[in-house]
Order: sequence, then structure tokens, then C-alpha cells
Amino acid sequence: MAASLDDMFSLCVDPGKAASSVEVRFIDNLKGKGLFAKKSIKKGDTIFIERPLVSAQFLWNDLYKYKACEYCLRALETAEENARRLSGNPALSLPHAELCCVHPELHQACPQCQVMYCSSECRQAAADQYHRVLCLGPSQDDPSHPINKLKNTWRSMHYPPETSSIMLMAKMVAAVKQAKDKAHWQKLFSHFCSRTANEEEEIAHKLLGEQFRGQLAVLNGLFTAALYDDHLSRWFVPEGFCSLFALVGTNGQGIGTSSLSQWVHGCDALELPTQQREQLDSFIDQLYKDIEKGHCFISVLQCFLE
Repeated sequence: MAASLDDMFSLCVDPGKAASSVEVRFIDNLKGKGLFAKKSIKKGDTIFIERPLVSAQFLWNDLYKYKACEYCLRALETAEENARRLSGNPALSLPHAELCCVHPELHQACPQCQVMYCSSECRQAAADQYHRVLCLGPSQDDPSHPINKLKNTWRSMHYPPETSSIMLMAKMVAAVKQAKDKAHWQKLFSHFCSRTANEEEEIAHKLLGEQFRGQLAVLNGLFTAALYDDHLSRWFVPEGFCSLFALVGTNGQGIGTSSLSQWVHGCDALELPTQQREQLDSFIDQLYKDIEKGHCFISVLQCFLE
């Protein structure tokens, strides 16, 4: 989830550059806010790079062992590890491995729960913002822990392809609970585009399906058991929980991170003799075919298991 109108550029890597390129305007109650260019922007230009207020890996994605930084979601798998897992070929070796953007030597784990981060900076940022509340310590893999029960129940209700995660809401609560200035964080979240009660139900319906009312009540109960806080009591009653659910459904943004994709882009930029270029392109084409076969097998297996 990105920053609110009042703090639109505060989480940008370069706030000054962002503010000189675009501005945020309120359009109307239906559309909410819009981003408008203040100057000509060319195709391919980076307008701004923004750190999210909260981010969370899709829970099925996590279960399928796609390794990502718990804070910034950067890939933790090297391009070769990613290719091996997706293709199902543990002996696969990528040429030009030096083009991989992942640096395992920088990775750090939370000393209590062993959740992984891409750097010490991300580990510290998570600890400072929300992780002290959400850290499960030795109970990280305990299915009876309230947060794990919440995660597993969400997975049972929201199958791939995923569009959101209950952990976005959990991190919102954790950020407020952990903050010294709780009012500041509540204000940040309050500025996001909101919906009427009917629209909130429609969003919940889209995320959870036909049984959404019963499922929403179950999630509400588990969410309360895991994370209740007096400062946020309105988020835990049924109406407030539905509003929070709709807020995430409306304002959340899905992103993809892939070390393999970055490696391929790096290969595309190489200046190679014609024969080597053809060999490399052929290797990459075959790799994607092998990955596609692997995905088809997983899909068939999942349908069979369901």
C-alpha cells in the first residue's frame, strides 16, 4: 500500500524528484486520488520509486517456497536457484551467473523467528516498524499459533491466483501497536480511498467468493484473537473489519519480483558475437518452455488435490 495524499512523496527514494515530475489531485469520492504529470514524461522513464507503508508476500506464494525479503519483497533466490525450482531441474546451470542481482552474502535472518531479509537495513526497518509485534519466535512453524491459524485460514479461503493478503492488515495493526506516535500511523491509513458499506461488501465478495459473509466473520474472529489492540478497537468490530478489508482490497497493489527475469534482462543487454547470442537466446527459450511444463504439472496436481 502506497502513501496517502498528505504524505504522497514522503516515502519516495527521492521526494524532490517525484514532486517535480507529478502531483496528486483529489478527483472525486468515486475515483479518489489521481496522479497527474507536471512535465513531459517519456516512455520508459522512472517517475519515482516509492517504499510502501506496508507490504506482504502472498501467502500461497510463500507456501510454495518463493523466497522474498519479508520487508521489501526483493527476491532472495539467485537467478539460478529460481530457474532450478521453477523448471524442476536441480542440476540446471545458468550461463553468465555474474548478471544475477541477488547477493546472498548480505541476507540476514531475524534472530528470533529466522524470517529472512535481503539486508541488515531491511531487517532493522521491519523490526522498527512492525516485526516486534508479529515475530513468532520459536512458534514460527507452529500451526496452533494465532497468527499462523489466521494465515492458514486465509489460504483456505483465497486460492491462487492471489490478489491480496490478510497480512497486509496484520502489518497495519502491528505498525500502529508498535509505534510511539500511534495517531500518526492511524492518520496515514485513514487518508486512503474508502467505500460505502455496500461497496465494502462487494469488495469482500470479490476477494472471498460466494461464502464471503461467513468467511469474513471467521477471519474477523481469528484476526481479533491474534492482534486485538484497544487503540484500534474499531478495526476489530464487524463493520470496522469489513472497512479495513475493503481498504486493503481497494488500495493494495500487487507487484512481481523475479531474479530470473532480471538475469534475462541482463543477458539481453550483453553484446555478444552472433553465434553466442543465438546460443544464449536458444537456452533462454528452452528454459521458459521447461518452466511452463513445470507450471502445468503444478496446476494439474493442485486440481487433483482439490
